[in-house]
Amino acid sequence: MSRDELLFADECYAIQGAIFDVYREMGCGFLEAVYQECLEMEFSASKIPFEAQKELALSYKGKALSQTYKPDFICYEKIIVELKAVKEITSEHTAQLFNYLKATELELGLLVNFGAYPKVKIIRIANTVRR
Repeated sequence: MSRDELLFADECYAIQGAIFDVYREMGCGFLEAVYQECLEMEFSASKIPFEAQKELALSYKGKALSQTYKPDFICYEKIIVELKAVKEITSEHTAQLFNYLKATELELGLLVNFGAYPKVKIIRIANTVRR
């Protein structure tokens, strides 16, 4: 599949460039909050539009829940970027992001693991469920 066929290819390319810059500078081994702060700086420097920890409303069968969701980032108003700093991404991590996509009705998420060695791991997850 070519880059032109990927969902939000240009936006993802820019986001991934920022992620790689942070990993090159910081490496692995820090807490997620450190990568969050570094990525905020890198997104700003790269002119990538983002909102960090934006509180999003959730609903169940059309009724608002008191619980909310705060994704690490929403970039370009359409891509969730969820950060982890763990040895290995598990199925629970991918399920978590997929559920966030369903709940927000956004189309694409990037699950980023800064805890991986020798390189950062990025998993693209598309929302295939339509309401």
